[in-house]
Amino acid sequence: MDMNSSMPRRHFLGSFALAASLAVAIPSGALAYDESSASAINVDGKGLALKGYDPVSYFSASGPQLGKEQYTAQHDGATYRFTSAASRDAFSANPGKYVPAFGGFCAMGVALEKKLDVDPQAWRVVDGKLYLNVNKDVQKRWLDNVPGNISQANSNWPKLKDRVPKTL
Repeated sequence: MDMNSSMPRRHFLGSFALAASLAVAIPSGALAYDESSASAINVDGKGLALKGYDPVSYFSASGPQLGKEQYTAQHDGATYRFTSAASRDAFSANPGKYVPAFGGFCAMGVALEKKLDVDPQAWRVVDGKLYLNVNKDVQKRWLDNVPGNISQANSNWPKLKDRVPKTL
Protein backbone atom coordinates (compact mmCIF):
# COMPACT_ATOMS: atom_id res chain seq x y z
CA MET A 1 0.00 0.00 0.00
CA ASP A 2 1.49 3.39 -0.97
CA MET A 3 1.49 6.50 1.24
CA ASN A 4 -1.40 8.14 -0.60
CA SER A 5 -3.77 5.24 -0.10
CA SER A 6 -2.92 4.80 3.58
CA MET A 7 -3.53 8.41 4.54
CA PRO A 8 -7.31 8.38 3.99
CA ARG A 9 -7.58 5.12 5.94
CA ARG A 10 -5.59 6.54 8.88
CA HIS A 11 -7.73 9.68 8.81
CA PHE A 12 -10.89 7.58 8.74
CA LEU A 13 -9.69 5.33 11.57
CA GLY A 14 -8.65 8.35 13.65
CA SER A 15 -12.02 10.02 13.05
CA PHE A 16 -13.85 6.80 13.87
CA ALA A 17 -11.91 6.40 17.13
CA LEU A 18 -12.65 10.01 18.09
CA ALA A 19 -16.35 9.62 17.28
CA ALA A 20 -16.50 6.42 19.33
CA SER A 21 -14.80 8.06 22.31
CA LEU A 22 -17.05 11.11 21.99
CA ALA A 23 -20.10 8.87 22.07
CA VAL A 24 -18.89 7.35 25.33
CA ALA A 25 -18.07 10.78 26.83
CA ILE A 26 -21.46 12.31 26.04
CA PRO A 27 -24.06 11.69 28.70
CA SER A 28 -27.52 10.66 27.63
CA GLY A 29 -29.68 13.72 27.21
CA ALA A 30 -26.73 15.74 25.90
CA LEU A 31 -28.41 16.42 22.59
CA ALA A 32 -29.99 19.78 21.92
CA TYR A 33 -32.85 20.56 24.29
CA ASP A 34 -35.37 19.51 21.66
CA GLU A 35 -34.16 16.67 19.50
CA SER A 36 -37.03 17.44 17.10
CA SER A 37 -36.19 21.12 16.55
CA ALA A 38 -34.56 22.20 13.30
CA SER A 39 -33.48 25.53 14.79
CA ALA A 40 -29.98 26.73 13.95
CA ILE A 41 -29.80 28.33 17.41
CA ASN A 42 -29.46 26.21 20.55
CA VAL A 43 -32.23 27.55 22.81
CA ASP A 44 -34.40 26.15 25.56
CA GLY A 45 -38.18 25.79 25.37
CA LYS A 46 -38.64 29.51 26.04
CA GLY A 47 -36.15 30.65 23.38
CA LEU A 48 -33.37 31.39 25.88
CA ALA A 49 -29.85 31.02 24.47
CA LEU A 50 -26.70 30.02 26.35
CA LYS A 51 -28.78 28.66 29.25
CA GLY A 52 -29.09 32.26 30.44
CA TYR A 53 -25.38 33.06 30.44
CA ASP A 54 -24.29 36.54 29.32
CA PRO A 55 -22.48 36.13 25.96
CA VAL A 56 -20.44 39.29 26.55
CA SER A 57 -19.08 37.90 29.83
CA TYR A 58 -17.16 35.20 27.95
CA PHE A 59 -14.95 37.95 26.56
CA SER A 60 -14.16 39.46 29.97
CA ALA A 61 -11.54 38.55 32.56
CA SER A 62 -14.27 37.17 34.85
CA GLY A 63 -15.43 34.60 32.28
CA PRO A 64 -18.98 33.31 31.91
CA GLN A 65 -21.59 34.82 34.20
CA LEU A 66 -25.32 34.13 34.44
CA GLY A 67 -27.35 37.00 33.06
CA LYS A 68 -30.26 38.64 34.83
CA GLU A 69 -33.87 38.51 33.68
CA GLN A 70 -34.15 42.31 33.60
CA TYR A 71 -31.35 42.65 31.00
CA THR A 72 -32.26 40.87 27.77
CA ALA A 73 -31.91 41.29 24.03
CA GLN A 74 -33.26 39.39 21.05
CA HIS A 75 -31.09 38.22 18.20
CA ASP A 76 -31.96 35.79 15.38
CA GLY A 77 -35.05 34.63 17.27
CA ALA A 78 -33.19 33.87 20.50
CA THR A 79 -33.27 35.69 23.82
CA TYR A 80 -29.96 36.48 25.48
CA ARG A 81 -29.55 37.57 29.10
CA PHE A 82 -26.91 39.95 30.41
CA THR A 83 -25.36 40.85 33.73
CA SER A 84 -25.91 44.59 33.16
CA ALA A 85 -27.36 47.17 30.83
CA ALA A 86 -23.82 47.96 29.63
CA SER A 87 -23.27 44.33 28.67
CA ARG A 88 -26.64 44.21 26.87
CA ASP A 89 -25.82 47.42 25.01
CA ALA A 90 -22.40 46.10 23.93
CA PHE A 91 -24.11 43.00 22.56
CA SER A 92 -26.82 45.00 20.80
CA ALA A 93 -24.20 47.17 19.12
CA ASN A 94 -22.37 44.15 17.67
CA PRO A 95 -24.11 40.80 18.26
CA GLY A 96 -21.93 38.99 15.71
CA LYS A 97 -18.94 39.57 17.96
CA TYR A 98 -20.56 37.81 20.92
CA VAL A 99 -22.91 35.07 19.70
CA PRO A 100 -21.35 31.64 19.94
CA ALA A 101 -20.17 29.77 16.87
CA PHE A 102 -22.48 27.14 15.38
CA GLY A 103 -25.58 28.64 16.97
CA GLY A 104 -24.35 27.70 20.44
CA PHE A 105 -24.19 23.97 19.67
CA CYS A 106 -21.13 21.94 20.68
CA ALA A 107 -18.19 22.80 18.40
CA MET A 108 -16.80 19.27 18.62
CA GLY A 109 -20.22 17.83 17.90
CA VAL A 110 -20.52 19.96 14.76
CA ALA A 111 -17.04 18.79 13.69
CA LEU A 112 -18.41 15.23 14.00
CA GLU A 113 -21.67 16.11 12.19
CA LYS A 114 -23.86 16.31 15.33
CA LYS A 115 -25.90 19.07 16.96
CA LEU A 116 -25.26 18.63 20.67
CA ASP A 117 -26.24 20.75 23.64
CA VAL A 118 -23.48 22.47 25.65
CA ASP A 119 -22.18 23.11 29.10
CA PRO A 120 -21.79 26.91 29.30
CA GLN A 121 -18.70 26.33 31.46
CA ALA A 122 -16.95 24.32 28.69
CA TRP A 123 -15.92 27.22 26.47
CA ARG A 124 -13.03 28.88 24.70
CA VAL A 125 -12.64 32.12 22.75
CA VAL A 126 -10.46 31.51 19.69
CA ASP A 127 -9.56 34.32 17.31
CA GLY A 128 -12.33 36.46 18.79
CA LYS A 129 -15.07 33.80 18.42
CA LEU A 130 -16.84 31.92 21.23
CA TYR A 131 -16.86 28.11 20.99
CA LEU A 132 -18.76 25.85 23.39
CA ASN A 133 -18.58 22.12 24.06
CA VAL A 134 -21.00 19.56 25.47
CA ASN A 135 -18.76 18.98 28.52
CA LYS A 136 -15.19 19.42 29.73
CA ASP A 137 -14.10 15.91 28.65
CA VAL A 138 -15.20 16.57 25.09
CA GLN A 139 -13.59 20.00 25.28
CA LYS A 140 -10.24 18.35 26.06
CA ARG A 141 -10.52 16.38 22.83
CA TRP A 142 -11.57 19.50 20.92
CA LEU A 143 -8.51 21.33 22.30
CA ASP A 144 -6.22 18.61 20.91
CA ASN A 145 -6.68 20.08 17.42
CA VAL A 146 -8.53 23.39 17.62
CA PRO A 147 -7.70 24.61 14.09
CA GLY A 148 -8.60 21.27 12.50
CA ASN A 149 -11.80 20.90 14.53
CA ILE A 150 -12.90 24.45 13.72
CA SER A 151 -12.16 23.89 10.05
CA GLN A 152 -14.15 20.64 9.99
CA ALA A 153 -17.03 22.21 11.93
CA ASN A 154 -17.08 25.22 9.57
CA SER A 155 -17.30 22.79 6.67
CA ASN A 156 -20.12 20.77 8.31
CA TRP A 157 -22.22 23.62 9.72
CA PRO A 158 -23.99 24.75 6.52
CA LYS A 159 -25.43 21.25 5.99
CA LEU A 160 -26.23 20.73 9.71
CA LYS A 161 -27.60 24.05 10.92
CA ASP A 162 -31.19 23.50 9.80
CA ARG A 163 -31.29 19.78 10.52
CA VAL A 164 -33.12 18.07 13.38
CA PRO A 165 -30.57 16.73 15.92
CA LYS A 166 -32.21 13.32 16.29
CA THR A 167 -31.77 12.71 12.55
CA LEU A 168 -28.01 13.18 12.70
